[in-house]
Amino acid sequence: MADRKNEASRAAPGRLTARPGSPETAGPVGLHRLGLDGRRDGLLYVPEGYRVERPAPLVLMLHGAGGSAQGGLAPFRELADAADIAGVLLLAPDSRGPTWDVILGGFGPDVAFLDRALAHTFARYAVDPAHIAAEGFSDGATYALSIGLTNGDLFTHVIGFSPGYMAPAEQQGTPRIFLAHGIHDQVLSIDACSRRLVPRLQKAGYDVVYQEFDGPHTVPQDIAKDALNWFTAG
Repeated sequence: MADRKNEASRAAPGRLTARPGSPETAGPVGLHRLGLDGRRDGLLYVPEGYRVERPAPLVLMLHGAGGSAQGGLAPFRELADAADIAGVLLLAPDSRGPTWDVILGGFGPDVAFLDRALAHTFARYAVDPAHIAAEGFSDGATYALSIGLTNGDLFTHVIGFSPGYMAPAEQQGTPRIFLAHGIHDQVLSIDACSRRLVPRLQKAGYDVVYQEFDGPHTVPQDIAKDALNWFTAG
């Protein structure tokens, strides 16, 4: 444990050190709390179809401003419950404050908690290293882009629903990216946000799938389904 703490302290801002490997113990299936913090914790959803001999895709789900882990699960939870989508694990942590640290001024306590949540998950479940996504909505999408591009050697995919901007500390790897945004979004304008972000990402060399939809600041189920199918297929 001391070595991990020392490694984390040496890491650059925004960098995560947890990596998938062989589980040290067997975790339960279903929806349960992480048990890492008594006040702001997180949830992990493990489908009934999970099997340790078949490493599972993992989606790190990041809620919007003022939200919680329960809200973070919303885009994919119904799809996962209904179809047991390819055994996908859904990890939804709470931010330490009212929104994610980089939006409040810079990478910090949320990075440390995400590292703990990921390490907790990797120690209990077999995760497919070729299918690990950072996903979020609104402020969570901004954070998914920021943490995902900073840790592209861990995250193979990034999914952003209605992001505001991105603030990666550095560019590591080239995760594939899926973005979607409503053309009538009155919270985060599509013109000021995704329509500016997508060309920047493409110019930086990222493979970007981008969808616009006729709607407001929300995640339609058909868009969530497209994103999940894209993630599990690629």
